[in-house]
Parts: sequence; C-alpha cells; structure tokens
Amino acid sequence: MPGLATVPRDAVRPSPIAGTWYPGSAQELQKTVDAYLAQAEYFSTDDELIGLIAPHAGYPYSGQTAAYAYRQLENKKFDTVVLLGPSHYDDFGAIAISAKKYYATPLGALELDQEFIAALTQRVTVRRVERDREHSLEIQLPFLQRILGDFKLVPIMLSLPFYIVGDSALPPSEQLADALAEIARNQRVLFVASSDLSHLPDYQAVKKFDSRTAQLVAAYDVPALVDYMGQGGECRACGDSPIVTMLIAAKELGANRAQVLARTNSGDVTGEHESADYVVGYMAVGIYKTAG
Repeated sequence: MPGLATVPRDAVRPSPIAGTWYPGSAQELQKTVDAYLAQAEYFSTDDELIGLIAPHAGYPYSGQTAAYAYRQLENKKFDTVVLLGPSHYDDFGAIAISAKKYYATPLGALELDQEFIAALTQRVTVRRVERDREHSLEIQLPFLQRILGDFKLVPIMLSLPFYIVGDSALPPSEQLADALAEIARNQRVLFVASSDLSHLPDYQAVKKFDSRTAQLVAAYDVPALVDYMGQGGECRACGDSPIVTMLIAAKELGANRAQVLARTNSGDVTGEHESADYVVGYMAVGIYKTAG
C-alpha cells in the first residue's frame, strides 16, 4: 500500500471526510480502528467468507458495529475488494466508479483494480467520475487497510435505491451482480456492501423494521428482501441496492449462508431512545459458502 507522497497527486481521490467522520491523523485513526477490532468478536468457522455488510455512519456511531464485520477477515487474504455503496449526494447514473487511480485515507493510498474495472465496463455501463464526496465507500477503507493490508479496490457507487424506485432497481442490480460474479470467479475477491438500515424519528420503529431486515438477510431470502426494501417508500436500508447486488453475486459464487454478527442503532449508542429526534440502524453481516 503506497504512501500518499509516492503517488501522483492528480491520480488520487482525496478524502473529504478524514478528520470529521473518522480521525484525520494516521496515528489516531490506526489506534481507533484497532480498538474497535479488538472489542469485536471473531466467529470461528470452516465456511468460506465471500462477502460482508457493514454500516457507514461516522465512527463514533457505527464504528464498533462495522468492526464486527471486519474482524471476520482475521488471517484472511484477498487480492481485490469490491466495495458497493449508495451515492448519497449525486446521481451519477445506475453505476459509477471514480476515475482516479487511488483512494486516499490517512493510512495511505489504495490502488484501484483497473483490470477488474475494465472487465466490468465491458459488461455493464459504468460512469467514471472525476470528483465525488461519497462517504459510504471511504468510511470502510481504514478497517480494510488495517486488517487486510495490501489489496486493490473496486469502489462502486449505486444510484437506484429500492426504497425510491421500487422493483425497477432489481434488473440493474442483477445485471451488475452477474458481471461481478463472472469476473470474480476463481479469483480472491471480497465483496462488501456498505449500508445503514432504517432512518426514522422513532427508536422503537427502527428496532422493529431492522429486526425484519436482519431476519430476511439471515434467511438469505433475496426476493422477500427486495419486496420489503420497496415497501411504503420508507428507507429500510439506504444501501439496499448494494446489499441485494452483493447477495446475488455472492450466491452465484456459491454463498448460501448469511450470519448477522452485530446489530444496533444510533439511539443505542447515544442512549437517546424516547427523546431521539432521528435514529439510524446499523448491522454487520458475514456471507459464507458452506464448507463441503
């Protein structure tokens, strides 16, 4: 993993959130991430880890929950991480990837897997963007840097959430999932879906809706999850398309088991339940291919 001083400045996507969403110095960031990982449980299994779901709020809110997902990477090696997240601020079209060659965090520069991206653009329409301020992808990177070390990145932003466009989000999700699985087959690729869960001004409602989301993910019931994500026009998961895309791609690669590793919400973190003005749910999940 190269240092920022060793790569051309115009080839780097600079961090818009270091120092706000997570610590801005390398020393403090490393200390923070390592502390979260040390407090997260490792679930021993002989099953093959194919993918993860992790939240993307600021570290004081969802960092500990995210650590439960990344702790499962202990002693594992992947050459490429395909990171899927929602585009919160800009509509870049269905699928977008930074045009830069590196993503920067205080821990160093992460090189994009240009070979993988080129193969993807041959199969689906991908918009390459020169500038973005999306946090859902970047917030995952320090965890990956600390526990995986050296790997290449495929950072994908999706702009068709089920909770807004309904079932019309399914065909592009399926098309992308098919392409990702085809390219990743026989390679050491990890899929990560970045998503928070319900966003509501009601702590009990968030707990209720997130419980159902967790049940459907744990059951690996993608059709029921798609139906649930599109109900009522309310956000059950801001990264619903990344979750669905990842689950489909992982299933095509043999995944058949999902384990909810941790689930909480911002009200649990702050202690504000009845008085909370706005509550966001968080969940960490491992996606596995059963051994044998």
